[in-house]
Amino acid sequence: FGFWACVFFFVCGWGSSPPLTAPQTNMTDRPTTSPSQSFPSVARISDSLCAPQYAASLKCLDDANYDKSKCQDRFDAYKDCKKRERELRLERNRTGK
Repeated sequence: FGFWACVFFFVCGWGSSPPLTAPQTNMTDRPTTSPSQSFPSVARISDSLCAPQYAASLKCLDDANYDKSKCQDRFDAYKDCKKRERELRLERNRTGK
């Protein structure tokens, strides 16, 4: 047998190697902590100054049956708020407050 015949036998399970399957994992072995608990520096939208604009844009999408063109004003308000929030954060970092 040549090299490729040996590979074929092992990949197909005809050799002595175990079958090529993904390891089985138990879902209960996964950590139950949320990302914000594991990583305290993770930003949450609820901690943002722009949470009301975020909620309004999602509500608009839901009310408009996810037609984005009907909610552009809400998207713009959220985007402007995030820009102001970022500028405030950068200024606080510069001044050390």
